[in-house]
Amino acid sequence: MGSIMSKSVTLIGMPGAGKSTVGVVLAKRLGYAFVDADLIIQQKEGRLLHQLIEERGLEGFLDIENRINASLSPQSAVIATGGSVVYGKEAMEHLVQTTTVIYLQLSLEALAQRLGDLRKRGVVLRKGQSLEELYEERVPLYRQYAHITIDCEKKDISGIVEEIAAILLH
Repeated sequence: MGSIMSKSVTLIGMPGAGKSTVGVVLAKRLGYAFVDADLIIQQKEGRLLHQLIEERGLEGFLDIENRINASLSPQSAVIATGGSVVYGKEAMEHLVQTTTVIYLQLSLEALAQRLGDLRKRGVVLRKGQSLEELYEERVPLYRQYAHITIDCEKKDISGIVEEIAAILLH
C-alpha cells in the first residue's frame, strides 16, 4: 500500500452529491472509521443544523462549522463534510494538510433533481440565492481544495467507491 493510505480521507462537494452515502460505503471498503462532520457539529452544539442557522445566522453557523472542522483529526477515517465547509479557510487548510481531500463532482442538473427543497435540507443559502448561484460560487472552491476530483455523473454508489478505492489503494 502506498503512503496515501495512512491518511484520512475528506469528501467535499455540493449538498446532494452523496458525501455521507459514499463516505459510509468507502469507509467500509477501506476498513476506516466514518465521521460525519455535520453530526459532530450538531452533537457539540446541541442543536440541529437548521436551528443553528436560524439562531446564529449564516455567518454564525459558518464560524461554528469552520472551528469544528478545523479541529477534526481522526485517524484512518473517511470524513463527510457539509457542503459549506469550503467557506472555512482554517478548516480547509487543516483538512488539505492532514487528509486526502476528494471532491465529489455532480452537474447542477443532477443536483437539482436530487435536492428538492433546499431549506429543509439545511442547505446554507443567502437570502434570494438560487441553487445555480450557490453552485457557481462553490465549485471553484471545491476544485481549489481537492487533491482528487471524482466525476459522479450517472454513476452508482459502488462505482464511485470503487473508483476512489482504486486511486487510494494504487
